[in-house]
Amino acid sequence: MIKNLNLELSSKARFDSIDGASLVEKDLPRKKFIINSLLASGLSIIAGSPKVGKSWLVLDWCVRIAKGKDVWNLHTDSGTTLYLSLEDDESRLQDRLTAITDEVPSDVHFVTDCSKLDERLEEQIQTFVDEHMDTVLIIIDTFQLIRSAKNDSSYSNDYLEVQKLKKLADELKIAILLVHHLRKQGDSDPINEISGTNGIAGCADALFVLKKSNRTQGNATLFCTGRDIEDREIELAFSKEDCTWKMTADSAENPNMLLPDEMNLLIEMMKAEKYFNGSNAEFLERYNAYSGKNLSARILKRMMNKWKYDLNDNHVYFKSYKENNIRKVEIKYDFEIDNSDSEYVRYDKYDENIAV
Repeated sequence: MIKNLNLELSSKARFDSIDGASLVEKDLPRKKFIINSLLASGLSIIAGSPKVGKSWLVLDWCVRIAKGKDVWNLHTDSGTTLYLSLEDDESRLQDRLTAITDEVPSDVHFVTDCSKLDERLEEQIQTFVDEHMDTVLIIIDTFQLIRSAKNDSSYSNDYLEVQKLKKLADELKIAILLVHHLRKQGDSDPINEISGTNGIAGCADALFVLKKSNRTQGNATLFCTGRDIEDREIELAFSKEDCTWKMTADSAENPNMLLPDEMNLLIEMMKAEKYFNGSNAEFLERYNAYSGKNLSARILKRMMNKWKYDLNDNHVYFKSYKENNIRKVEIKYDFEIDNSDSEYVRYDKYDENIAV
């Protein structure tokens, strides 16, 4: 009887869940950015009206990332890029490449024809990445040309098609950027102008809309939003000299996400003291005395969590633990630690009960 009960229990479908405390303590990799603070790994969409200059923009990104050059003063994660330029032929691509750069890298690749999503496109992308293991970005221009031939414009179908590419991007740990169009009807929020149902925009990790206030103007705004990026508006001007978009203004005050004063003071403190191991209350008292601040435990905790990777980059590493029912923190400044394998890397996970 007990044996049958155990078999019945073991055969039940279950969620593969994780409790909150374990999730907070779990050592997870940092989100990979192909263009710092702007384009992350995953599935993104850039949309704009026809002939607004989307293709010039993404071609420039492809070339710069393959070269390891900055995009608008934003650092890039260099690697192989692939541009599926499905509205062009090799002759037009050649003309555009020679217009934007004098030195075309061998790490940028081009395709002018491919399978559709309901055929073998996913397999083609997988094979390319297998053959070019340093691939970081694949651009598909345009999304419409890889969609299935069936006439289904429902939310569920839109979401399903984008989801296939998002899942592939996540599995391969690369960025896939879809070039798409805007609908004719305007909206006070440019993001709402992306063509199709909300299934397209809802599935994507990030959305970009390139929009001119007047078609004859050489200026445009790139509206940006996403799960891993800050909402921002980047003002651009098109240069006829080299056919690239130049940044003229950015709504983000700190595109490179510089550390706030409180964290800079923490770094200075640890440079001076080198090491601390004690109760969280003692650490908070020492920090406030050194910095001249009057932070609460919760505010300091939140700031340390928010800027954790930047603290690691500045050689400050910490971990929290509990001893004799007392919450403690071990924190150190160590210039010699190798971030790739140190036991201190990302030891900054706090649960809700920890008072720094």
